Amino acid sequence: MEKHLFLGDEAVAQAAIDAGLSGVYAYPGTPSTEITEFIQGSAVAKERGIHCRWSTNEKTAMEAALGMSYAGKRALCCMKHVGLNVAADCFMNAAMSGVNGGMIIITADDPSMHSSQNEQDNRMYGNFAMIPMLEPASQQEAYDMVYDGFELSEKLGYPVLVRITTRMAHSRAGVVRREQKVENKMHTPEDGRQRFILLPALARKRFKTLIAAQDTFTAFSEASPYNAYFDGPNKELGIITTGIAFNYLSENYPDGFEHPVLKISQYPLPLKMVEKIVRECKEILVLEEGYPVVEEQLKGFLGIGIQVHGRLDGTLQRDGELTPDAVGKALGKRIESYYATPEVVEQRPPALCQGCGHRDMYEALNEVLAGYKG
Repeated sequence: MEKHLFLGDEAVAQAAIDAGLSGVYAYPGTPSTEITEFIQGSAVAKERGIHCRWSTNEKTAMEAALGMSYAGKRALCCMKHVGLNVAADCFMNAAMSGVNGGMIIITADDPSMHSSQNEQDNRMYGNFAMIPMLEPASQQEAYDMVYDGFELSEKLGYPVLVRITTRMAHSRAGVVRREQKVENKMHTPEDGRQRFILLPALARKRFKTLIAAQDTFTAFSEASPYNAYFDGPNKELGIITTGIAFNYLSENYPDGFEHPVLKISQYPLPLKMVEKIVRECKEILVLEEGYPVVEEQLKGFLGIGIQVHGRLDGTLQRDGELTPDAVGKALGKRIESYYATPEVVEQRPPALCQGCGHRDMYEALNEVLAGYKG
């Protein structure tokens, strides 16, 4: 099939439509906004009557999507990283109740705070809720992960968290689409009342079920096509990389990897693959966009004396985005940076978006404050 030039956000949106989406519920926020906008503008979405709703806030968006899932339909819920703080109540309970129709939650994280007040890494939320996570390394993977993610969600019976970042959301690449699926018919499970109503007596049973499912989640990660092991001749160092950081590593090795590399794009950690690279290499370097999530898990999981390098020991900076240059420096390469900001580019603060619900309050406050000097 022909390739389409998609933003990462557009790849996510098109994949959801092609996978038989019935509804998208979201609250706008960079870098996630274009996902819902793309679906709103889709001729197929209009023809099918796909629900495209901007919600009052992220919590109500999550609740609406979860309700659609309970009814057996496939639902997408989108927000930027800080939005998951607002939706956390429903998000955590969705992990307890499980789902019926496939449900994907998109968290669009913003490392380096291009348009945000913090740069939190929502893989922490995925681990907190103990649900499967996907983290694409390319626009094609973003498409495939969402397309297949609904089926994964239905097989496992739990929501799936898909984490993208600003560079993935707002860069373009060729994406090959797949066949369009029909929407699920509405149906409810016979045990819905036992699963979806979290009274304490029922919730205690559901929590045991969630804990028991962790081995299954890990087995799916071990077999995932998104987790891959690449051998390399120099075993002095093994490299574990996640999501878009895999691209930055690849740019430093255009002719093939010098060291063994473990690419992780589906969580929980594929423990057998981790054991393999640790067994074969003397030291480990962890390259991940955001917090040292894998690095910290790795140290707790291994419990042995192997040296692990990354953000925690200063091999990589603790804040801000990764770049190919930063990865190259961590690998000991001499870097002549091609990624510096040209002097002709003027730095400017982010502006409130046109149509943003906060603009009226902002303008009213400025009007009042205009009368108070200093």
